[in-house]
Amino acid sequence: MKSYSPPPDKSITIRALLLAAVAGGSARIDHPLRCEDTEAAARCLQALGVKLHRDGSAFIVAGRGLKGLKAPGEALDAGESGALARLLAGILAGQDFPSVITGRGSLLKRPMEGLAGALKKLGARIVADKGRLPLSIKPAALKGCKISGVESAQIKSALLLAGLYAKGPLEIKEKTPSRDHTERLFTLMGARLTHRGASIKLEPGPLTPRPLTIPGDISSAAPFITAALLSGKALKINSCGLNPARLGFIAALKKMGAVINLKAMHAFPEPYGEIEVLPSALIARSVKAAEIPAMIDEVPLLALLAARARGITVIGGIAGLRAKESDRIKSTLALLASLGVKAAYKNGALKITGRPSFSAVKPVETFGDHRIAMAAAAAALICPGLEIKNPGCVNKSYPGFWKDFKRVFSFSFS
Repeated sequence: MKSYSPPPDKSITIRALLLAAVAGGSARIDHPLRCEDTEAAARCLQALGVKLHRDGSAFIVAGRGLKGLKAPGEALDAGESGALARLLAGILAGQDFPSVITGRGSLLKRPMEGLAGALKKLGARIVADKGRLPLSIKPAALKGCKISGVESAQIKSALLLAGLYAKGPLEIKEKTPSRDHTERLFTLMGARLTHRGASIKLEPGPLTPRPLTIPGDISSAAPFITAALLSGKALKINSCGLNPARLGFIAALKKMGAVINLKAMHAFPEPYGEIEVLPSALIARSVKAAEIPAMIDEVPLLALLAARARGITVIGGIAGLRAKESDRIKSTLALLASLGVKAAYKNGALKITGRPSFSAVKPVETFGDHRIAMAAAAAALICPGLEIKNPGCVNKSYPGFWKDFKRVFSFSFS
């Protein structure tokens, strides 16, 4: 059985850097991810007066406390990271100086009006230019409030960060439970936070720095799980994050007949452990909208596996994928079309007809989307001659992807 260790988790790395920056002292972050998105986070924090240095593979962050950040000399560039832009807005909404957040490439096209509207409920003075970046933020006295129907983990996290600065408790009720990395880090760092079902309550106050080791990224491991199932090869994945709110992809695959075993080895603040993937025959099923938040990054991979399952799979509740690094509905359909797979999108659902094999009908256009490029790699493993355009876009989240993929699966791409 082949063995593989995924890179550190991007979502947790970005959150750990931001929270450490506004904590009251120095914190060590071991095993952080080094990629374009996390480097953008480090540059933004340095522009705000936060001192970071590297100690081997670790980050040492000299936190400045909630009100210790300095006014940046220019607009803060979040690169192409939606998580960074939105979470940073939550912190900056509570500062005593004005700021501007901008970005690059696909991030400039992604919607920000939902974020701005949510933060305004706390009293934030924030304006999104025509509903998108740049975000202009002015000093404001934030207030506690109750907010219901929050659908995005990033907006939830931005609200929680802003809530640290509020003059009263913040209560959030999620429409559907989403990834809870921010809440787990808040708990680790002593925030007065309580979590009951879909409801979260936060009392404002400071954070205490704590050491943290970042687990492996399950979203980065997902293409390897997909490739193992497509090729019929057994695979063991080591030291991978097993946050329950990120296991939707594995849960969906198990319902399709995949044999995947999990072994947790650590629980707080983030569970992680081993994943064992065994050869499996997949059958089609209907994936409900409520399942999507726990696998929002893995939908293209699920679609790819559905294309090899017996029967017709329907994946519902995915309209929000239009506002990712690409229009991920369009790019997923294009990927399937490149493989000769029959698929269609209608009324928020993707319908895919499984087939016994793939054909390299035409090159895969990645649209600059790292998730599509990784899905295409898994497809190429069993579709000789498949050409992938702009494979380097994986550097956004996983610079070593192609090296690891070729090593694990002993496969060379043309």
